Amino acid sequence: MRLTGSLRTVVTATVTAVAAAGLTLLGAPAQAATPLPSHVFAPYFETWTGDSPAALAAQSGAKHLTMAFLQTATPGSCTLYWSGDTGMPIAASSFGNDIKTIQAAGGDVIPSFGGYTADTTGTEIAESCTDVNQIAAAYERVITTYEVSRLDMDIEVDSLNNTAGIDRRNKAIKLVQDWAAANGRKVEISYTLPTTTSGLAPDALAVLRNAVANGARVDVANLMTFDYYDNASHNMANDTQTAAQGLVNQLATLYPSKTSAQLWGMVGITEMPGVDDFGPAETFTLANATQVYNWAVSKGINLLSFWALQRDNGSCPGGAAADGCSGIQQNTWDFSHIFAPFTSGTTAPANDFSLTATPASATVAAGGSVTSSVKTAVTAGSAQTVSLKVSGAPAGVTASLSPASVTAGGSSTLTLATTPAVASGTYTISVTGTGTSGSHTATYALKVTGGATNQCTAAPWASGSVYTGGQQVSYQGHTWKAQWWTQGEVPGTTGQWGVWVDLGAC
Repeated sequence: MRLTGSLRTVVTATVTAVAAAGLTLLGAPAQAATPLPSHVFAPYFETWTGDSPAALAAQSGAKHLTMAFLQTATPGSCTLYWSGDTGMPIAASSFGNDIKTIQAAGGDVIPSFGGYTADTTGTEIAESCTDVNQIAAAYERVITTYEVSRLDMDIEVDSLNNTAGIDRRNKAIKLVQDWAAANGRKVEISYTLPTTTSGLAPDALAVLRNAVANGARVDVANLMTFDYYDNASHNMANDTQTAAQGLVNQLATLYPSKTSAQLWGMVGITEMPGVDDFGPAETFTLANATQVYNWAVSKGINLLSFWALQRDNGSCPGGAAADGCSGIQQNTWDFSHIFAPFTSGTTAPANDFSLTATPASATVAAGGSVTSSVKTAVTAGSAQTVSLKVSGAPAGVTASLSPASVTAGGSSTLTLATTPAVASGTYTISVTGTGTSGSHTATYALKVTGGATNQCTAAPWASGSVYTGGQQVSYQGHTWKAQWWTQGEVPGTTGQWGVWVDLGAC
């Protein structure tokens, strides 16, 4: 992937060579890890950020993670570190507890080797280390330290043309697979490769062809369906489908004995949510994600992923590609929620949508008006009709929506027109969208200035007074109604389902 953390160039020790016969580096007895599901969602996790993979997995609903990246600290080394950082060795102290927590919750991780930084600095291990046995030993150490059942090889840019490194890597993979078979382990290998919109370019295809020549089994060919850099117009979901079809055609020539279903079962797809490194012309939307999900289920592919989990939020709408946000308007974890059901791999997710107001607040002088765009997006399943309704407008404010009904993915304009008689104050206006899957609400804060002075007609609330259902009081410029008997409960502190109902500003 193009977005990676910085390298720390520190001289490191080498790994002790291990015989090709297959003893593990740690000398620990083999314990078979749980195999991954045949259909799995495993977004990439950026290991250099300081985030907890277990915490983000729980928050996002992504039970499986692809952890990026493992590389050496300096060219010529045979010792792996997370992100090439000597402070994060392959040991239980580096993500060990997080990985155990993920596994205990029914998920797992896929350690990923290489990545853009390693592939351009000579720190991808098969290029850095010239001893095939030591490369195999390093792979085995990752497997036994974290008890994982799949390794990912992210090979791009310079590494695509390093024929010596390609050959060493595949020879080492073959040694690891022989070791795993001898020790009763199932170890899968995925190759993550850049793609064109019609399949792998010749240099990426050559990586797989060399694996076949070396007898190294490739279980998943994972396409990076972004960063095309071809100056073309893109529908990113359609391009994913044509790229994957091209890959399947190429795999058929490498594995002529496999059926069509088996070839599709080797396919992995990694998207980049929102704006990719090329720019807005290559933007993967929430609607694209839903289309890709439904297509992936229908084809029976092996892996759905994206780069990266930390980008699955809308904190920088309109921005460029970044490590920490998607560059588009979205809720946090929208892409994860669309892709997460793929791990079960059986049915498309139930329809659902999101609702936002942009901007979400404004100040207006009494007698003026403001507008806001009410946007909807498909977050799961297919688009549905969403009926919109506005509430919370005080006396002197007229609220309207145009149109009052949209198809999820569309938008409506909220207009709030005030009269000179409206009371000054801040009002919470709610826009509720209702579809077949349920309702979602967006709020809008309207501040009115230069209006009438608030004049509350209800008696002020008194802490020692007893109030019964239906009685009204004034408190902090609002009128409140009691729903049942109460004494001493302060209006505004009892919550949505409490005794006091806010009837709005006086």
